[in-house]
Amino acid sequence: MTTITRRGAELHTTGTLPAPGQTAPQARFTRSDLSELSLADLKVSNVILNIFPSIDTPTCAKSVRRFNELASSLDNTQVLCVSADLPFAQARFCGAEGLDRVINVSTFRNPEFGQDYGVAMIDGPLKGLLSRAVVVINSEGRVIHSEQVPEIGQEPDYDQALASL
Repeated sequence: MTTITRRGAELHTTGTLPAPGQTAPQARFTRSDLSELSLADLKVSNVILNIFPSIDTPTCAKSVRRFNELASSLDNTQVLCVSADLPFAQARFCGAEGLDRVINVSTFRNPEFGQDYGVAMIDGPLKGLLSRAVVVINSEGRVIHSEQVPEIGQEPDYDQALASL
């Protein structure tokens, strides 16, 4: 279990993020068109998992915009924006914002992702959603960077995530 905060109040997640050097747990997601995407489908490239509670909150939206901007300069790297939001909400947001360099994926059909990656919040007002975290996985399927953001309202360290590539 990991302790994080939301406006100073403690929240807890189901576990801890996979550490650098570990094999990334397999994961399946639902894309905006309701098709399935798995990490195994992306094995030939590096993957950045931008994990967050909901696209409809300011910090989450900001992280998706920032990773979309950064994605254009990344070689052999896919950025997955991961939340429990319905794919329709993700598609609406990215369509309205013109964000097309990131892949939005939902865990609504695959809640085991939150357990396997230790990011499912288990108490507080956001119980059932994912915490804010970044996991970078290389093309061999190994975690090369992980960051559990300590305060939900705080943005992740984009520079550190990119430096790991």
